[in-house]
Amino acid sequence: MSAVHDLRKTIAALRAPNGCPWDQVQTHATLTRCLIDEASELLDTIDRLDMPHMREELGDVLMQVVFHAQLAEEAGHFDLEAVAAEANDKLVRRHPHVFGDGAKIGTPEGVIVKWEQIKAQEKKNGPVQSGVFKDLPPRLPALMFAEAVWKQIEKKELPAEGIVDVAQIKALGTQLDEEMLGKILFEITSAARAKGLDPEGALRLHATQVMRDVEARLASTPA
Repeated sequence: MSAVHDLRKTIAALRAPNGCPWDQVQTHATLTRCLIDEASELLDTIDRLDMPHMREELGDVLMQVVFHAQLAEEAGHFDLEAVAAEANDKLVRRHPHVFGDGAKIGTPEGVIVKWEQIKAQEKKNGPVQSGVFKDLPPRLPALMFAEAVWKQIEKKELPAEGIVDVAQIKALGTQLDEEMLGKILFEITSAARAKGLDPEGALRLHATQVMRDVEARLASTPA
């Protein structure tokens, strides 16, 4: 019997009628904050390369995955086996150079290109995408959200000049290294707090406005 199977049985027992009162009342929605907290704690151990602590935090994230799968199984939607099977099928399907036709890809960049090509051909689950920008998770942190918006602008060669200062972005990019970037972001965040501003919210609002402005420009451009 595997440790994952044991974990699955433990969570099922906690959810059972004679289990734990806290676990019994949890829902997918009430557990979202737990998932965010556990993922954040895992990221901290990765940043510090704290391997013993990372093992513990990976377990906490796995616990959240198993808990959500247990809730779904109780409701008759799917179980942990289905979650693992779908993840495995996706990995095999998107790595044909390893599991498929044998056509080798020599660089990590080439793998990413192939991954995106296969992903674009797959049936999409979830909400139907609206607009030119790829739909992004609504709880994505603002920095990652802004980065994803710019990635889409570059990838799709969207007309963003004048909405953002493209030349300034590219010029600044040639000067930055990781240490300088961290220093600038820390100083801006600290200055925002001193001013009583919310840097997370401000960046999210600005990145969202950039998306809307680019989409409005495209909509007003004759085909």
